[in-house]
Amino acid sequence: MSGDAETMANVSELQSLIEPVAQSLGYSVVRVRLSAAHQPVLQVMAERADGSMEVEDCARLSRAISVLFDEVDPIESEYSLEVSSPGIDRPLTRRRDFEAYAGHEARLELRTPIDGRKRIKGTLKGLSGEDVLIETMGAERTPAILPVPFSLIGDAKLVLTDALIEEDLKRRKAADKAAPKTE
Repeated sequence: MSGDAETMANVSELQSLIEPVAQSLGYSVVRVRLSAAHQPVLQVMAERADGSMEVEDCARLSRAISVLFDEVDPIESEYSLEVSSPGIDRPLTRRRDFEAYAGHEARLELRTPIDGRKRIKGTLKGLSGEDVLIETMGAERTPAILPVPFSLIGDAKLVLTDALIEEDLKRRKAADKAAPKTE
């Protein structure tokens, strides 16, 4: 293999190694990225079922991934491991993300243009078959729902809005109420 990070380890192979470890600890992997820098950085975003991910969770998952990678050594060169939560303005990487965040604003970057556009910003409207539905301004400057094939989405992310922040605060309060009290 060459020194390029992408050739050292295929990201989908790394994700297939990481996902069972994360699931065994109660986490869902949101995204795995491997930078192509001189010293690669393996970035893992994960969350609990309730959408939260605390610092302790990140440390726990990081230790488990490190133990596994010390055994299987999937990245030939030295690298850094970063485990984090997706954050409020999270990336949308799984089909279910587009359904779960319907009603919120998102930015999509496409692999190939649709109607001459590679970047689309609008309100998510869920899924229809293999398409992500997003409401955006049409040709007449009126709202139009655009179906975007999931396979064409290169990168997608929620836009930080007051509504998104408010929903996150409500989710956190509900999680705090549900959490067992420690004394």
